[in-house]
Amino acid sequence: MGVLATVSEPLQDLFSDKSTGVIIAAGLLSFVVVAIIFNVLGQLLIKNPNEPPLVFHWVPFIGSTVTYGIDPYRFFFSCREKYGDIFTFVLLGKKTTVCLGVKGNEFILNGKLKDVNAEEVYSPLTTPVFGKEVVYDCPNAKLMEQKKFVKFGLTSDALKSYVPLIAEEVQNFITRSATFRGSKGTFNVPGTMAEVTIYTASRSLQGREVRSKFDSSFADLYHDLDMGFSPINFMLPWAPLPHNRKRDYAQKKMAQTYLEIIQARRKAGSQRDADDMIWNLMSSVYKNGTPIPDVEVAHMMIALLMAGQHSSSSTSAWILLRLATRPDILEELYQEQKSILGTDMPPLTYDSLQRLTLNSQVVKETLRIHAPIHSIMRKVIAPMSVEGTPYRIPTSRVLLAAPGVTSKTEDHFPQPDLWEPHRWDDGSALHGSNKDADDEEKIDYGYGLVSKGANSPYLPFGAGRHRCIGEAFAYVQLGAITATMVREFRVKNLEGKEGVVGTDYSSLFSRPLSPAVVQWERRAKQEKA
Repeated sequence: MGVLATVSEPLQDLFSDKSTGVIIAAGLLSFVVVAIIFNVLGQLLIKNPNEPPLVFHWVPFIGSTVTYGIDPYRFFFSCREKYGDIFTFVLLGKKTTVCLGVKGNEFILNGKLKDVNAEEVYSPLTTPVFGKEVVYDCPNAKLMEQKKFVKFGLTSDALKSYVPLIAEEVQNFITRSATFRGSKGTFNVPGTMAEVTIYTASRSLQGREVRSKFDSSFADLYHDLDMGFSPINFMLPWAPLPHNRKRDYAQKKMAQTYLEIIQARRKAGSQRDADDMIWNLMSSVYKNGTPIPDVEVAHMMIALLMAGQHSSSSTSAWILLRLATRPDILEELYQEQKSILGTDMPPLTYDSLQRLTLNSQVVKETLRIHAPIHSIMRKVIAPMSVEGTPYRIPTSRVLLAAPGVTSKTEDHFPQPDLWEPHRWDDGSALHGSNKDADDEEKIDYGYGLVSKGANSPYLPFGAGRHRCIGEAFAYVQLGAITATMVREFRVKNLEGKEGVVGTDYSSLFSRPLSPAVVQWERRAKQEKA
């Protein structure tokens, strides 16, 4: 026993908690160092001329994830200088091939269904947010049918009816909000505009009954649901993280709100007494003869609300933040309304809004610089050759288009970083190419005609099969919100704050960093007379 005790004592010391921790840490460190060495050697020694160049990175799996996530556009432009318009980087262990420029946009956004797939990329993010059997949680053919059903609320007549409703919602918000009491003050632009746009989107796209159920707490639910688009959810949408728990609660709560409306209507057996989206979806039938189930109606309504609110929330905030740096443009907008619509400032209508040229240009210029989505991805399902290059993209890859890059490029827009609405004065700001997406060939993917190609450098709403069907609504909503706010307020930066805030890329959708506070001053009644 004495000998055993003599041997066991040093062994116990070696494997004591402290010593074991040191050994494990040293082992892990050695493993990481070896992995980094092999990763670097592999990049330096093994290069396939038939594949796009790989962005150099030190750590395997992590790759360029952090650099890309902090500022995607800085990453894109930096890589473009080193590797050209086509390159591959490692994003959370997945090799992702980026194709920049108008040719890159065309290659990816107009890719054929046999070659690329959006569902495999986006379903992990969108399904927990929207719900099952809608958008990317169903076959593409079904999605195209759903888009066709939703276009009921996006006709010209519908858009005309929305402008007075949107203007009224903005006015009502200003009247009841504690933020705008008195003659002047300050407000956090992103938070305020998020609330404004959810009210305008719900009232116009979804109807009075839905809007009546929304209050500021519903805006909080929307925010929690929105955070389900955090990039980490590309890989871990099921993880019990705090933002995912809030996302799941918000999704159930919002879906239940819609289901209660639907079930109450069915239970009452009432005839269709309003021309709203819920009635439309309740009475719609798929091509196979199946009526849309109530739960799918609820999930489609969530998707529609987010589509109608998301880009408008960030863009309307950017508009006000930009106007706060350019009081001259803000006053031009005000004088435009007085000159064209009349000094009595009659209520806004769809037709009068179309006559406000500078107002429209402010929206367009803001979307050019601050595109709501910085990256559009597709899964490669069949090897794809890139025309004019030796590259062949294998099925193990994800393709990434960044239309916002072309709209920030000197080749297309002189002084691209300058926010200047007057660059559109002659009807086009495009340098070297006057071709707008709306002038391109149209095609019907099953939900109406949309632009087939992606040859315009200005594509804030994408192109091809998955081009946003709410583009016309977004311009109407943003135009009406901007015109109404201009009627009511002057805004300017706080003392000592000259530029605009940075961009928050923590979600799939980019937006202003919050808080972003500006000063407001109410226009005098005699000024509006």
